Amino acid sequence: MSGYVHGYGQHESARLQDQAATLADLLHVDTRYPDGSMVLEAGCGVGAQTIALARNSPTARIVSIDLSADSLAQARGRVEAAGLGNVQFHQADLFALPFAPESFDHLFLCFVLEHLPDPIGALAALRQSLKPGGTVTVIEGDHGSAYFHPDSEAAGIAIRCLVDLQRAAGGNALIGRQLYPLLQRAGFEAVRVSPRMVYVDSSRPDLVDGFTLKTFTAMIEGVREAAIQSEMVKPELFDAGVRALHRTAQNDGVFCYTFFKALARKPLSPCARAA
Repeated sequence: MSGYVHGYGQHESARLQDQAATLADLLHVDTRYPDGSMVLEAGCGVGAQTIALARNSPTARIVSIDLSADSLAQARGRVEAAGLGNVQFHQADLFALPFAPESFDHLFLCFVLEHLPDPIGALAALRQSLKPGGTVTVIEGDHGSAYFHPDSEAAGIAIRCLVDLQRAAGGNALIGRQLYPLLQRAGFEAVRVSPRMVYVDSSRPDLVDGFTLKTFTAMIEGVREAAIQSEMVKPELFDAGVRALHRTAQNDGVFCYTFFKALARKPLSPCARAA
């Protein structure tokens, strides 16, 4: 995925695992597939979300794809270490799937569309692999939804650097708020979107560590060099923004962020509708 601004290093792999573990209940508790269902997970990356997906639906058959062979190797290792036997991995481009049309009962995408220059085209391509009446689940964040106490202009600038870098790479860090129209335009129906807010204060030390620090702030820290090299921001201002984000993790700090989860359906064929 050429537009992946966070990189593929060990730091990013660890951040993705921390994020998945911290947010599993919030994002995946209501994602479960029936016995024997064929589920395509597009853009599985290092398998951070695959674990929750496979555990929640142990009798479904999950096919997880990604472009990166290195990411797939990590994902495969994590799934095997977790003792999960209901996942198969394939190296594949979601715009050129190596599967027959209408092979899957369900599609699942998590934090994928935000990195693509053509999210509608991606959804339309994936729709071809879905059986009529099958469902798609899409989860995305929206960096414009981040707000915190104490407030900080510098922190807002640092976050905006990530948004702008992702846009320059062809992605969209604000895509969460757009899931409803995107799915409609890609040909899906019965689209339902639910916001999933992460609210963090010092009464939840697990979220302070797992989300405020190890997920969100670590994500901003990860683009420091790219933002400075692109002359978006002076080093001292970016660093002040990161310090301000760390400040929200103190006893009197608060941090909020909203994810968006969408569920939609592929229309039935005209003949099936008539029946």
